[in-house]
Amino acid sequence: MFKTCQTMAFSRLLLLALAALTLAGCVSAPTKSDKEKDVQGIYFVENKSVDLEVRKNFQAAVKLLKAEQYPQAIDLLKKVIKGSHNNSAPYINIAIAYERIDELKKAEEYLKKALEINPDHPAANNEYALLYRRTGKYSEARQLYERVVEKYPEYMPVRKNYGILCELYLDDAACALEQYEVYSKANPKDEDVKLWITTLKRKLGG
Repeated sequence: MFKTCQTMAFSRLLLLALAALTLAGCVSAPTKSDKEKDVQGIYFVENKSVDLEVRKNFQAAVKLLKAEQYPQAIDLLKKVIKGSHNNSAPYINIAIAYERIDELKKAEEYLKKALEINPDHPAANNEYALLYRRTGKYSEARQLYERVVEKYPEYMPVRKNYGILCELYLDDAACALEQYEVYSKANPKDEDVKLWITTLKRKLGG
């Protein structure tokens, strides 16, 4: 169905990045490992009164996440959590770290805590939907995506992830096309998504 390159680079993006990786102009079909992360969760947005040491530890933990040193990031984020109050960011980051080492129950535990602080946080809901997707709870993932899209229609990471869910897991091409097109307008340099849109339009006879 899809034309793919023999060699592909797939991004493993943290809360810090939004760009998908490509090789030599090669664009790929969406795969069931594709996911999009956001930049909002890395900041202490709910409480500005976090002390300097906690902020430094948090920044160090972010660097460890980028370096894929997840156990070390987890240890440091636990200290950050103890030193900060009413901030969802460290809970989201530690959840991502646990998800990367396949401790999904721990990841869910921390995402729930993040959502207790801020139930509408788009990054936390995006991560929770990805966790639902990974564990086969596709209806629950869709409900979360729909809620975020309704409340934060310009939050693009969810648009892309929602499209991937619709296309690969729900076999809903029309839903996927709608989400990809919204995402593509905001991110016109994402050549992968442009290809996905073209493929879906052919599939739908458009």
